[in-house]
Amino acid sequence: MTSFARTFLPALPPLDYAAESARIESFMARAVGRLKRRGVVLGVSGGVDSAVCAALAARALGSERVFALLMPERESDDDSVGRAVRLCRRFNIAHAVEDVTGGLEAIGCYRRRDDAVRRLCPEYGAGWRHKIAIASSAESGIPFFNLVVESPNGARAVKRMPADVYLQVVAATNYKQRLRKAVEYFHAERLNHAVVGTPNRLEYDLGFFVRGGDGLADLKPIAHLYKTQVYALAEHLGIPEEIRSQPPSTNTYSLPQTQEEFFFALPYDKADLMLHAMTAGIPEETMAAALGVEPARVRQVWRDFAGKRRLAERTLGEALLVGEG
Repeated sequence: MTSFARTFLPALPPLDYAAESARIESFMARAVGRLKRRGVVLGVSGGVDSAVCAALAARALGSERVFALLMPERESDDDSVGRAVRLCRRFNIAHAVEDVTGGLEAIGCYRRRDDAVRRLCPEYGAGWRHKIAIASSAESGIPFFNLVVESPNGARAVKRMPADVYLQVVAATNYKQRLRKAVEYFHAERLNHAVVGTPNRLEYDLGFFVRGGDGLADLKPIAHLYKTQVYALAEHLGIPEEIRSQPPSTNTYSLPQTQEEFFFALPYDKADLMLHAMTAGIPEETMAAALGVEPARVRQVWRDFAGKRRLAERTLGEALLVGEG
């Protein structure tokens, strides 16, 4: 946990991590029984959220009733599978590696994405890498997205993305989450298991998930916990340091990319506090003083979070039906 989180974590709801672990484990056991399933399936990425969910599931149900899926593709972090395998071995969880590269190639994920990238960077091709980075106008504070490309010789260029390029790159890339979820449900149905979703509260409340992809699950055991709380719970559960020391990453684009630069535009500990303060009605002046920023910056972040929240609520809600609205 960062020194910032240690200083300001008391501003978040206090948590007894032993009691919270027991509460979540009880919830998971009840949920599996209510769903009339034998156990659970979950994707394990090598990151802290899925690691915590896997450990809690093993404690709640017994490791023999937990099945982990490690689903790399050709652009995944090189050591993510290694971290995930070591986690599964630590908690005695059965696992399978399902490389989804072939399926993504067949469905056109890489081709459709690269077609959009080449509208901005015509030379983009074999050996090139890219990512998306969020930015904001110095004058208005309104966020926009940049495309960062890197040539095979390491030279980088940054170009502001027009809406059509951004939308196609994201839509094609979202195949990754959707295909992985399809693999999870295949194994869940094969085993008569439920699917565990792994978002934390920051991701769940603000909609940092793909509809029909990582947003789809039968139970979400840590969606009420802030990211800083997940890291603290990971330490309580004995999650390996190599996972707890990993910065939150999308592990989605070919260039390394943090969640901060893609979506939140803040380090996760500060984003946790911003979301908590917004939810709890803490005055903006108090938050500005705590963070060492101007109140206008707090208002800007809260406007952004409110917009993300509205979209998340629509995504999480039921589909529209004939005769409604």
